[in-house]
Amino acid sequence: MEKIAIRDESIRLGQFLKLVNAVSTGGEAKARIQAGEVTVNGAVELRRGAQLRKGDRVEIDGLLFQIE
Repeated sequence: MEKIAIRDESIRLGQFLKLVNAVSTGGEAKARIQAGEVTVNGAVELRRGAQLRKGDRVEIDGLLFQIE
């Protein structure tokens, strides 16, 4: 699990995926999220704009990230 620090209190899921280089564009993020390929705290998340906060865990392609 890789720990990722964010500057603000929260970050949108699509932005986070770009931050960790899991996707290269917002369009790719949208497609992968809508395809059910991303989980947040163990549950599939289908909203690109879902707000992530410290302590949340995001998984994509077998990679696990925790927000700090």
